[in-house]
Amino acid sequence: MSASDKIKNAAEDLGGKAKEALGNATNDDQKVAEGQGDQASANVKKAGEDVKDAFK
Repeated sequence: MSASDKIKNAAEDLGGKAKEALGNATNDDQKVAEGQGDQASANVKKAGEDVKDAFK
């Protein structure tokens, strides 16, 4: 996994956490779901990169 990919995934995860927190603070279920989706997407990308790294 390249450093730029790690940074992008971390940023996406952090953004998702921020959206989720904002949604919880404002009782906006849609923002909570979007935040959780962003976090899940970042985790899937990280797992894919980890698999690629394992086969190098």
